[in-house]
Amino acid sequence: MSISINRRQFSQAVLGAAALGLFATACGSEDTSSDPNAEVTLRFAWWGNAERASATEKVIAAFEAANPKIKVKGEHGDFSGYFDKLATSVAAKDAPDVFTLGGAYPAEYANRGALLDLGTVGGALDLSGLDPSAVSNGQVKGVQYGVSTGANALAMVINPSVFEAAGVDIPDDSSWTWDQFRSITASISANSPDGTFGSASVLTHDSLDAFARQRGEALYTQDGKLGITAQTVEDYFAFSLSLVDSKSSPSATVLVEQANISIEQCFMGTGKAGAMLTWSNSLKAMSAATGEELKLMRLPGESPTPGIWLQSSQYYAISAQSKKSEAAAKLIDFLVNSEEAAKLILNDRGVSSSAAIRAAIAPDLTPSGQAEVAYLDIVGKTKFAPTFIGPTGSTAVGEITARINTDVLFAKASPAEAAKQWMQESANAIM
Repeated sequence: MSISINRRQFSQAVLGAAALGLFATACGSEDTSSDPNAEVTLRFAWWGNAERASATEKVIAAFEAANPKIKVKGEHGDFSGYFDKLATSVAAKDAPDVFTLGGAYPAEYANRGALLDLGTVGGALDLSGLDPSAVSNGQVKGVQYGVSTGANALAMVINPSVFEAAGVDIPDDSSWTWDQFRSITASISANSPDGTFGSASVLTHDSLDAFARQRGEALYTQDGKLGITAQTVEDYFAFSLSLVDSKSSPSATVLVEQANISIEQCFMGTGKAGAMLTWSNSLKAMSAATGEELKLMRLPGESPTPGIWLQSSQYYAISAQSKKSEAAAKLIDFLVNSEEAAKLILNDRGVSSSAAIRAAIAPDLTPSGQAEVAYLDIVGKTKFAPTFIGPTGSTAVGEITARINTDVLFAKASPAEAAKQWMQESANAIM
């Protein structure tokens, strides 16, 4: 399970704003003052827990010390309400100058004119030290709208203590299959105390993408169409249901309750799960919550065709409405290129896309941080298929996947019926 954005509410806010023409903005590349000595105040918005907020505030203080004419007002929000608030502020033409985005949202915002073309900020932002794949991840139709905060990848998080207590061996992740995953996690559930499960969560929209890629398909094609077949979607829903039926995972009711809770409260965070499919940058928080050194493993089914890919954990972007674009670009440059900032952020927003930064922070990483870097190194050496940012409307597809999968788990639709519905709704969403 990855902690997913509330796509339905976000899409409604964004689409409503677009219908009213509120995303139409004048060029925001000129600063309001022509006086180079004038003090500038930026607004910088991000989501995350208290630890991330504390680290980010320290980075802001370091940036202000290095740039005494630029002040930064941090706007930290809880994950659950962040994207609703951001969409509303953009629609009201009161967007922060710099903000973080995730998943397909750079494309959603860029295609509606809400993001600044970062090619217009000149020498204030240097991306030359970042991995080429990280730079391209922030592009929409060849235009640089976002800057990767760091790399991330889907992984199976394993709690070795739960495996050991259940008398189940940890599998070889270079060759295990999805069927083996179900069998292993069912054995853990059967040999653990009540309330502890082999698999911590329902499959997610992200795992559907990986499931498709392992079959030589993809969620989206380069030209913004669906690249997945109805048979693959049906098999995905059927497998999701089989995890519940085999008691590998909790009941449908419990899974729904787990869908939007914090890392610290989920089954893996409370030490009551053997395995959890999530994003690699969750390892540190989950290890801290459990007090255990958890392990990252490759997904089942990665042989012979890998479904994994490297994805930017988040993106920094500048609002097209901002009149302080040069100062905003300097802030982003500091966030991704400064060793001082990196030593405060570490892997919190993903593994740095700069080789120099990765080397600089290596001694400061915890064992879980080092494990994350090692896992990303394995993924980076994998010959995986190209990845494409989802087209406009694709943010709604995540909500469609979750809703229809829930219907399958509650026996309101068969996997075949669900697949047909998913194909129709998803195609309509990205038209």
